[in-house]
Amino acid sequence: MKHRLPFLFVLLAGLMHCGCTDSDSSRSETSDASGSGSTAGDSKGTIGYSALSLTNPFFQIIADTMTAEAREHGYQVTVVSANEDVARQSEQIDEFIIQGVAAIVLNPADSASIGQAIKKANDAGIPVFTNDIKYTGDAGRVVSHVATDNLQGGRLAGEAMVRLLGESGGKVAVLNYPDVESCQMRTQGFHEIIDAHNATNGAAQIDVVSELNGGGKRDVGYAKTRDILTAHSDLVAIFAINDPSALGACSALEEAGLQDQITIIGFDGEKAGKEAILAGRILCDPIQFPRQMGRRTIELIIQHFDGEDVPDEELIPSKLYYRADAETDPELQTSSSHEKSNT
Repeated sequence: MKHRLPFLFVLLAGLMHCGCTDSDSSRSETSDASGSGSTAGDSKGTIGYSALSLTNPFFQIIADTMTAEAREHGYQVTVVSANEDVARQSEQIDEFIIQGVAAIVLNPADSASIGQAIKKANDAGIPVFTNDIKYTGDAGRVVSHVATDNLQGGRLAGEAMVRLLGESGGKVAVLNYPDVESCQMRTQGFHEIIDAHNATNGAAQIDVVSELNGGGKRDVGYAKTRDILTAHSDLVAIFAINDPSALGACSALEEAGLQDQITIIGFDGEKAGKEAILAGRILCDPIQFPRQMGRRTIELIIQHFDGEDVPDEELIPSKLYYRADAETDPELQTSSSHEKSNT
């Protein structure tokens, strides 16, 4: 009988694993840099990564980069998508605990309420790291957080808006995403610069007349922009907290024939956003560096495994990216050359 118990345990564990996964983008898989599965082999262990949403290319780049960097150190990365659902993400953390992963990396789906799930990992002795989105609660402990300096990036967006409207002023709108800490910081930085400009003696006023939750998604950004246009026909500019919502705003403006009246400033620097900047649909983005973010996260995990002290937080500055930058961007030049060769 004692020989059959291990078999039953493995079987039950397998059934539990199957019950927590499905066929959509939240499916758990051990990924290589291209996203395909690979076997454990002589791996030192597995790092579990619960991304906010793998439908956003930004998080896919982080996943791919972490996977490639972890492989260099002898570890594998299991990638799942929370699909912006904190309950789903909590279940994924439970699954990582059952699997006995060496470390967990999160983009919190909710910056505060994911704390109890993090605490479970803490209690199981599994170190938790975050990137891009910070955990802001106090129920659980995160070893280290790696992210864009989103406050600085928001200030850059504000500076770009002041350069655009500083002499004329006008009504602007913000497509925000208050559910996550990173976007809260972007809008905070943006408002700091606009408020400082408006407080300047004799300054042409930049009036933020609407601030709606664009959900960080193209379809929601499109719908919310339509709502804004209905209420404010004299709008002159929009700040969108990421490229998907900015691209949704582009579609709404073009549908209404207002693309020449209203200027969009985005945030991110994903390829589709850069292409929109090159095409003149978006004025500029404070761009992020997701590859650097993913690589640094793994480096800090390995340092922690080695018993070294790691910083509580490490911020990566963003920089403004305009059409002139897009015109010399190797990524876009490669795409353009490939398209020409296929015509």
